[in-house]
Amino acid sequence: MAQTGEMTDPPEAETGGAEADATATDAETTVTVRCTGHVRTELDVYEFEYTFEGDTLRAFLDELFEEYPQLQDMLIAESESDATHSGWAPTPEELPGTWSKNPVGEQTIAYARILVNGHFNENENGFDTKLEEGDRVALVYPFMFCC
Repeated sequence: MAQTGEMTDPPEAETGGAEADATATDAETTVTVRCTGHVRTELDVYEFEYTFEGDTLRAFLDELFEEYPQLQDMLIAESESDATHSGWAPTPEELPGTWSKNPVGEQTIAYARILVNGHFNENENGFDTKLEEGDRVALVYPFMFCC
């Protein structure tokens, strides 16, 4: 799909059969996308409405990355080492509470994050997080400076 505001032709009416059933169940969702840091610089926009087919973060990202492939390279880690930073403190052998990560290929690179309504997607349902009309998706990749 495209950013809201662009004119598109309405879909042709389908008649009966499995195709009609499939189209009837396909949801179209519009979310507000907010961009920070490198993402904002790359797209040259802070906020925009985006309409996509489906109702999950995965469907949103698939369409967004198809339209803006540079964002996938900027945000999504290809390996576990891309998703982690060495940090300054050693990781304890047993972590408190319940810790979970998105599977490899569904993780953001170190320091980049994808949030849904202010919550890290890892703390929700990962890329299978349901999106509803009007939800906010933040693509966060802050500028990092070091001395």
